[in-house]
Amino acid sequence: MILGIETSCDETAAAVVTAGGEILSSVVASQADLHARFGGVVPEIASRRHLELVAPVIDEALSRARATLDDVELVGVTAGPGLIGALLVGLAAAKAIAWGRGLPLAPVNHLHGHVASLYLQPLDLEPPFRCLLASGGHTLLLDVQGRAWDDVGVLGTTLDDAAGEAFDKGARLLGLGYPGGAEIDRLAREGDPAAYDFPVARVAGLDFSFSGLKTALLYAVRDLAPAELEARRADLAASYQRAIVRALVERLEAVGPERLAIVGGVAANSELRAALPDAVAAPLALCTDNAAMIASAARYTSAVGSPEYLALDAYASAL
Repeated sequence: MILGIETSCDETAAAVVTAGGEILSSVVASQADLHARFGGVVPEIASRRHLELVAPVIDEALSRARATLDDVELVGVTAGPGLIGALLVGLAAAKAIAWGRGLPLAPVNHLHGHVASLYLQPLDLEPPFRCLLASGGHTLLLDVQGRAWDDVGVLGTTLDDAAGEAFDKGARLLGLGYPGGAEIDRLAREGDPAAYDFPVARVAGLDFSFSGLKTALLYAVRDLAPAELEARRADLAASYQRAIVRALVERLEAVGPERLAIVGGVAANSELRAALPDAVAAPLALCTDNAAMIASAARYTSAVGSPEYLALDAYASAL
């Protein structure tokens, strides 16, 4: 059994997964309500909440798996990228468990975790394939040739905002709640996606850009009186979402007829999933941050033995 721990942002998560990719348990304690009044994640608040939650969440994951630490053979933990303070909480917990039980520790790249969500049962997708990883902090077009992170190449990335960040910032401009992606997705179902012709940036290669789209929404909102904004909010949300999805789909179509997969929080977006009916999509429960994907990636990450893993540190940058 593999114990996975994830604390890269505002979800405290733990999971127990078998070496064959069967999820025995997956527990996620979200801090969304805690950060909602700020319109986004406050790193210091997130770190302190992780400290409160990490032990009980691990206990709950073991309990649901009907397992104890005696059954665990490997500990996998997110080492980065993410919020440093948040990452350090999970990393410290993983080191303590590994040290106390004499277990190896696998330091997992969070991005690898999202891709490795596709390797869990019953999906168990076999490379090669092209993968769109779109989340609150990252937007990447990946060439996946094998299940190890060393076998994944980057074809394109965002030049500014990530797609999920664009959703969150757009939601704030529209006066919606947090997390913004889910709020826009919900409201967009009531609006006309053709009401506004928001721009889709066309940059060189396979990269993405969302800052111009965000600015276009800002100007559209500023031009409306409060009453008119209230009346057009759903149309704005639908048109803004359509532009983000169009930007993502166009890049995927540009890579050719290869098999496609989508992962990350934005992969839960209903319009994106509908626009890519032939793509393999991570299950909804595994799109947002979770520890099952970290445990899955740990299967393909070189484990570090004792006491060498005590020197492991967290890292903030993506690549």
